[in-house]
Amino acid sequence: MEDETAESSNKARLAIMELANMISVPMSLNAVVRLNVPDAIWQGGANTPLSASRILSCVLPNSGGGDPENLQRILRMLTSYGVFTEHLDSTDFPERKYSLTDIGKTLVTDADGLSYAPYVLQHHQDALMRAWPLVHEAVLDPTSEPFVKANGEAAYSYYGKKPEMNGLMQKAMSGLSVPFMRAILSSYDGFKGVKILVDVGGSAGDCLRMILQKHPHINEGINFDLSEVVAKAPNIPGVSHVGGDMFQFIPAGDAIFMRVSLIFS
Repeated sequence: MEDETAESSNKARLAIMELANMISVPMSLNAVVRLNVPDAIWQGGANTPLSASRILSCVLPNSGGGDPENLQRILRMLTSYGVFTEHLDSTDFPERKYSLTDIGKTLVTDADGLSYAPYVLQHHQDALMRAWPLVHEAVLDPTSEPFVKANGEAAYSYYGKKPEMNGLMQKAMSGLSVPFMRAILSSYDGFKGVKILVDVGGSAGDCLRMILQKHPHINEGINFDLSEVVAKAPNIPGVSHVGGDMFQFIPAGDAIFMRVSLIFS
């Protein structure tokens, strides 16, 4: 019994150490995205295993700089979380090489310029990172959000004043929405008879664009989101962008849909 208790305690200590260091995972993801590592390995679909040195030569072709040892540490850590596969040759001095797993492939830029990479970057912008250490204060004082305490105003109004942040958020939402909608449109046939379709929380309008292309009988798509969001949305034939608060009103239509149904008040 004592041995079992000791083993359980040791596992618990290791588990809490891992939890305390979990920030290394998203920060390492952030690093490989910023360094463009996934696209360097993918090379148009080859996904040929590359060493850290070779990857650096791809992402920094003219500098000849960078530290392959530090990059390899990041790659090995993310390999343990299934982002990369590590390959060792059978020589006396084997060189570690890395290819992308299915998880890693989600970070590769596709023909439309989309991937999950902007989603990774969007979550780790400075303004958001400043808010995380204040999460406990939301328990002590629920009248103010951690983001507001860290940055002086609510997230969406803050984003609206930062074009680069707003642009990254829209690209992140497009990277999420387009694969999702492709899967929906390949099997769902519930738009018959719909003439006016409203997308609540539609961001840049990518979902409506794809739906109208697949179902041209829909006369109008209404992309409804916060004013700060739709202000930067692109022109899409057949789609009108409407700004507002869904808790105050939602535009009328023959059908209304929301991609995400979990709302934080």
